[in-house]
Amino acid sequence: MLQFIKNWTLPLAMLAGIIGYFCFACFDFLAPLKPFVKAQIAWLTPFLIFTQLLLTFCKVEVKDLSPRRWTYILLLIQLISCLFIAGALLVFRFDNYWKAALEGAMVCLICPTATAAAVITGKLGGSAASLTTYTLASNLLAAVVVPLLFPLIEPSDISFGIAFLKILGKVFPLLLFPFFIAVLLRKYAPPVHRFLIGLKDMAFYLWAIALTIVMGQTTQSVVEGNTSIGEEFIIAALALIICCLQFWGGKAIGGKYKDRISGGQALGQKNTILAIWMATTYLNPVTAIAPGSYVAWQNIINSWQLWKKRKREEKKNNQ
Repeated sequence: MLQFIKNWTLPLAMLAGIIGYFCFACFDFLAPLKPFVKAQIAWLTPFLIFTQLLLTFCKVEVKDLSPRRWTYILLLIQLISCLFIAGALLVFRFDNYWKAALEGAMVCLICPTATAAAVITGKLGGSAASLTTYTLASNLLAAVVVPLLFPLIEPSDISFGIAFLKILGKVFPLLLFPFFIAVLLRKYAPPVHRFLIGLKDMAFYLWAIALTIVMGQTTQSVVEGNTSIGEEFIIAALALIICCLQFWGGKAIGGKYKDRISGGQALGQKNTILAIWMATTYLNPVTAIAPGSYVAWQNIINSWQLWKKRKREEKKNNQ
């Protein structure tokens, strides 16, 4: 049983999030617990992300945090693809279904790399250092482009400066603080640093707990929203196409520079929590269905990649 849970951690975490939502929605005796659970989630999710990044960054050398050539190419892809869809939305008049779907695709394209992507990258055997470099760069790109471009699509009263600081405030503390702590521990507290490095798979399981929470929140937004099933299907289907293209494109470009795994995770694994916030802040709230469904798509792909890696290792061990 323990081996089964270990092998299928991500799908089980997603399933647990869905079941958890329906348990609270269907069983009235759990209603008094809702405020307590909501309050705990508010601090637990950032804590989980912070802790798993600290564990991951302890394995990263500062000298390895330099941009690769594929870093600039993928950033350019993010920018051009987002500008292309934004241009189409400004030039053509789409009906509500397709406008929301295209806005959702635009969010999924410009959305920065997930703060926890380094965890999965390390698990798959990629370079956590190059992934961390790209994560920092993609978050800065989104912080500049989103408040500048999105208000053109859906007029907003939020100024560029305020929006820029809000995005930085949501992302960079979770990225920078664990990194600086890891550097300080490496230099001034080697025993603690070695202990954290020894917690081999802890960051991965912390990510699974965070995924359970996010999947529950995503299920809630889909079920309790006022969107028709047809519109939800179109938005989710386009998000699936975008997700597959980004994983494929990232792997293809990263592979040319001998960093296939990191390239795929950098472009494909998105900070969907931030994406949902960007969608609801700047665009039609229905657009948030795209990053909400992207949570499922990217983690299905991650589960499949982990399964393939495990099969290769089992085959190698049996030879």
